[in-house]
Amino acid sequence: MTELRRRTLLTRGLAVAGLAGVTAACGRLPIGKPPPQMYTLTPKSTYPDGLPEAPWQLAVERPDAPAGLSSARIAVARQPLTLDYYSGVAWVDDAPNMVQRLMIESFENSNRIIGVGRDGVSFRSDYTLKVELREFQAEYFEQAEIPTVNVRINVKMVQMPQRTIIASQGFEAQRRAPSNKMLDIVETFDVALGLVLRDVVVWTLRQSG
Repeated sequence: MTELRRRTLLTRGLAVAGLAGVTAACGRLPIGKPPPQMYTLTPKSTYPDGLPEAPWQLAVERPDAPAGLSSARIAVARQPLTLDYYSGVAWVDDAPNMVQRLMIESFENSNRIIGVGRDGVSFRSDYTLKVELREFQAEYFEQAEIPTVNVRINVKMVQMPQRTIIASQGFEAQRRAPSNKMLDIVETFDVALGLVLRDVVVWTLRQSG
């Protein structure tokens, strides 16, 4: 056997052995990560007596939000100037989309408005509600062991087709979670957002008369 042939056979043998080793190693490696636990929130469905009926149609815009809140990840702040996310959990949709959907459903649940839907859908709106999601996180400020959920939304009511702002208002709710368990924190998000959604619906229906 020539020296060249011996080296060729040796190289092929090493290559086959190496491939087998890689294949075996791949079989031991975890492929991907477990999917995150998904959470959703609920629309508001209870309102004060005497809520006026709105004989007009309303389009609700997708909320504007800072980049850190325009995510399906659940935001957490340990200091006023930082923003992180809980590990292994997520909302069912990114926060602005979820808040828009819940706001529309909350208006529908009031049974006091002729029509409400997303901005841009095929119906003619008399008013557009511009929404800004300014706070939507759990806060552990001052080394707190249990978070306070902070939800803050600003809305502007715009008359169409003139696109004239007839009113604007900010709404905020802060609620302390009963524990540091994720389910308790999500339920506190639900309470805080529900308070804000109720106030947005009541305020909007009382604007144009």
